[in-house]
Parts: sequence; structure tokens; C-alpha cells
Amino acid sequence: MVQIITPPFTRETALKKIQLAEDGWNSKNPEKVSMSYSKDSEWRNRNIFLKGRTAIQNFLRDKWDRELHYKLKKELWGFTDNRIAVRFEYEWLNAKTGQWYRSYGNENWEFNDSGLMTHRYASINDLAIDPKDLRIATLPTEDNMT
Repeated sequence: MVQIITPPFTRETALKKIQLAEDGWNSKNPEKVSMSYSKDSEWRNRNIFLKGRTAIQNFLRDKWDRELHYKLKKELWGFTDNRIAVRFEYEWLNAKTGQWYRSYGNENWEFNDSGLMTHRYASINDLAIDPKDLRIATLPTEDNMT
């Protein structure tokens, strides 16, 4: 059963919402992730502007084709009635170059009364790292190639 958390948020429900988002993104399943967003959800991800679930799905599919071994960690920064702010970091391997990165960022989320995200604004910076410096992701093995 899908857990629906609706505004107004408390610290407890904001933390749960963030954990659900982290788990969803770590699934690397664009269709599953997109169901947390309203049909007309608006995004800014870095310098890319998107609107709607189909655009979100396409964006995430392309993202995870480029960013291999993606692993994300989010934490609560703040919240109000229907908004949540998070800081995050994730690690990934560039599919073209073989370079590992740790990406740092902040997101501002806004939700409708049904608990679906209507707006997502993400600012993200990338840092090239050595595989020995991984903190979140794990090096690929034969058992974990994605």
C-alpha cells in the first residue's frame, strides 16, 4: 500500500515525506518516482525547466542513463504547512567518462492538499571525487551493476 502524507506537515511527517522521496529516487524507477508529483508539476533542476509527469519521467530516465550507480541521501532543512526544504547529496558514476561525482544541493518542495508535489526547485553542484572517497554509493560489483 502506498503511503500518502498530506499537508499541513509536522516535523515527523516532513521527515517521513523526505524518506519516501529518498527511497523512491534510489529505486531509479522514473514511473514510480513521477507518481509523487502532480500531473502538472513544475520543476527547475539546475538550468532545466520541466512541466508534467511525462517530462519528469523522460528527464529521470535520461538522468539515470548518464548517472550510473546513483545513490542519494536527503535531510530536512525546514518546513511549513505545505512546503519542505531539503539538503541532499548523491554520488554517481558518469557513464561516458567513468568519473565519479558527488553532487550537493538544496531543494524546495511545494505540495497540494492531496500530498502531491506541485513545485520542485533544485540547485545542484557537482564535485569530481576519487572512488576511494565514496561515502554514499558503493563501487560496482558483479551483483550490483546499476
